[in-house]
Amino acid sequence: MILSDQAVAQYHTDGYHLARGFFDAEEIDLLRRAAKEDNELDKRSFGRADGEGGVVRLSLWNHPGDGIYGLFARCERMVRSCERLLGGEVYHYHSKMILKDAKVGGAWAWHQDYGYWYQNAVLEPLLTSAFIAVDPCTRDNGCLQVIRNSHHCGRIHHVLTGDQAGADRERVDELLKRTDRFPLVSVEMNPGDALFFHPNTLHRSDQNRSEHPRWAMICCYNAARNNPFKEHHHPCYTPLSKVPDSAILEAGLRRFSDSDSEVSWMKADENSARTLEQSATPRSGD
Repeated sequence: MILSDQAVAQYHTDGYHLARGFFDAEEIDLLRRAAKEDNELDKRSFGRADGEGGVVRLSLWNHPGDGIYGLFARCERMVRSCERLLGGEVYHYHSKMILKDAKVGGAWAWHQDYGYWYQNAVLEPLLTSAFIAVDPCTRDNGCLQVIRNSHHCGRIHHVLTGDQAGADRERVDELLKRTDRFPLVSVEMNPGDALFFHPNTLHRSDQNRSEHPRWAMICCYNAARNNPFKEHHHPCYTPLSKVPDSAILEAGLRRFSDSDSEVSWMKADENSARTLEQSATPRSGD
């Protein structure tokens, strides 16, 4: 399941690649059961207002650890695929679980991940994210939407939308008008599918107005050669210990509360959209 040459080429051309069945039914069922029965994951979650009356709930951690979540992030097929996308050694930047519950799960504004991460002292957009569908992701429950080819536009200025930092809407709207070059794609996914996307790819999601939850885990990686030039709230280069793919099933329902390894949870105020917006807003002389 390591991404092929064709998949890597599509990622760099379109700004993303959807790997169907990247994790099998047994693996993703284990992740789903672990997450939805994990009191620690729920307790550490925090909300972000979406500016539309909804709230997105998520849990975010820096170090992958040796529980079920960490083994998904450290398994050979995931790490080697990201190494192929970024052209060399990678390390775990952070992971998060997006808890978009039925009827109440909020939206995400249009944004680029590098719109945030630029502020974290990484000089190049040599990062990637892998969005793993835990539940089915459909248009009804707020699947991810991407603008194909938008990563070619470079980093776009971000401003505050609710509690989220969103990309300059005037520029986004202009891109959406040019459907021949920048088509809007709703990425419907089955559990176990993984969407790899470039940090400058514009993406968003609608509120979940359906009867069905849309939980997803997102694992983010930075190229080792793109080590931040100063410390911030996400890790600087930390060697990533790959594990065999078989380690996922061997871990069973080993959750955060069952693990002795360091987790390094992130809190809402440590990664606040307000801070991101203030740092992204041009100041006199910039």
